[in-house]
Amino acid sequence: MSSATTTATVRPPGEPDRDGVAAVITAAFGDEGDKIAQLWSDVLGRGLVRAELVAVEDDRVVGHVGLSHAWLDARSELLDILVLSPLAVDPDHQKVGIGAALLAAAVEEAGRLGAPVVVLEGDPGYYSRHGWQPASSYGIEAPSPRIPEPAFQLVALPGHEPWMTGRVVYRDAWWEHDATGLRDPLLAQVEMSL
Repeated sequence: MSSATTTATVRPPGEPDRDGVAAVITAAFGDEGDKIAQLWSDVLGRGLVRAELVAVEDDRVVGHVGLSHAWLDARSELLDILVLSPLAVDPDHQKVGIGAALLAAAVEEAGRLGAPVVVLEGDPGYYSRHGWQPASSYGIEAPSPRIPEPAFQLVALPGHEPWMTGRVVYRDAWWEHDATGLRDPLLAQVEMSL
């Protein structure tokens, strides 16, 4: 798979890509980079990853996206769904379409895996341009009240049905790394800007 707006090739990672994945995540998330890279390593180590993709240019990893397991606690049953996180692009390769290519490929892969929805926490200004919508518009609640409503978004896939509503339940790794939602003072700043 390749993107028309970048020369990067999007593909599943191989074992030789692991250091590059960690480096891209660390660089993309700035001060939080080490924490996010450790979280992803833990999610991977626990077998919670359902798919991951890298963007590669000249044999170098310049982007990464992961899809991991979560549940939707619907009235009639607990449903398997996917969480898209992290999405990381090397700062020197941003704004050339790599993030968009990774998002599109991840949604395609989630559909292939049969997930009814994919959820994420992120900037609604960015993700809405790529087809993501507020999860609340589908009756799907964030796993924590510390996630501002506009930031909790989803893509509904062909397996989605209207009865699939309820609260998303993240796996333990997200809670153990305190990687769910925002904490003050950042949460207060975001809420004031809404």
